[in-house]
Amino acid sequence: MLSSISVTRALNPKRFTSFFTKTLHHLPLMAAAGNSPLRVSSPTYSTGSPSKRVGTHNGSFHCDEALGCFMIRLTDKFSDAEIVRTRDPQVLEGLDAVLDVGGVYDPSHDRYDHHQKGFEEVFGHGFSTKLSSAGLVYKHFGKQIIAKELGADEEHPDVHRLFLAVYKSFMEAIDAVDNGINQYDTDQPPRYVNNTHLSARVGRLNLDWIDPDQSTEKENEAFTRAMALTGTEFLENVRYHAKSWLPARSIVMECLAGRFDIDPSGEIIFLTRFCPWKLHLFELEVEQKIDPPIKYVLFQDDRSKSWRVQAVAVSLDGFESRKALPSQWRGLRDDELSKQSGIPGCVFVHSSGFIGGNQSFEGAVAMAKTALKL
Repeated sequence: MLSSISVTRALNPKRFTSFFTKTLHHLPLMAAAGNSPLRVSSPTYSTGSPSKRVGTHNGSFHCDEALGCFMIRLTDKFSDAEIVRTRDPQVLEGLDAVLDVGGVYDPSHDRYDHHQKGFEEVFGHGFSTKLSSAGLVYKHFGKQIIAKELGADEEHPDVHRLFLAVYKSFMEAIDAVDNGINQYDTDQPPRYVNNTHLSARVGRLNLDWIDPDQSTEKENEAFTRAMALTGTEFLENVRYHAKSWLPARSIVMECLAGRFDIDPSGEIIFLTRFCPWKLHLFELEVEQKIDPPIKYVLFQDDRSKSWRVQAVAVSLDGFESRKALPSQWRGLRDDELSKQSGIPGCVFVHSSGFIGGNQSFEGAVAMAKTALKL
């Protein structure tokens, strides 16, 4: 059986570069006259003439169907598919797959709409967000897509880990935004507007109302750009998790195993090599039933060669720390901080207390141990 490292090595960076260059930038359209549906040529890695047709609606488009159309063409079954954009029920009926239109969710017939009354499908695996058309495609084809890109067996446990991680870090937000699900349970208005997320950027690719050219051809060109945008970010997310995130899991596991060597409390870990540790830590704490949970993570800053003490957050995406560095240290630097803490070599503590630094490893350990007691 392949190890985590061997799976990630199966990912060829040159293959991704070639894929981006060819597939994302060469999606020519054959827009027919009148009400004829749009046809998108096959991805460059396909051979032979197109034999499958995948439908989605025309008119204004959203992130979910653009990404869904991109992803479904990464599968073996639909790798040579044309994209047909129409709302004509008779046309949709004759297509091989239909996304985000048609009022039917039936994976046995490759129908992936989520707008119909009574639809409540979720991804599963502990996730409860209602799926969009992109989420439906990912639920049924995501493992195949990831395994294909990694050159690994679909049943390999690391493929399953990536399948869940990509959903959590990328796909779930697309499902939630498309279904109008707030990120937080609150009746208060948001403190700021965020129009920088992927769904918002796709929305801005729709034809502007002041554009004099509102033709089907222009709309189809915009939809192709939306497919390229969403597809690029999806594949970059897969690549990050395969090449960077997954190998870090073994590092975090080793650090957790040695946590009592740092402090008898077991609440401090030392990363022997800095890596993406947060999600792994949260998952491994649950899997290994670690109690009390980790409060501080120590690691070396590769640029300054000093050491960092980072407080673990209460939640993965939250800003509140489980145990922030002491309030009397916050905002202080260098000698003033060393004097206040009684620990030589201090560099800084952030004003929020989520991170601090020391010139030596021993100093960082002392900061973490002292902070546990204050």
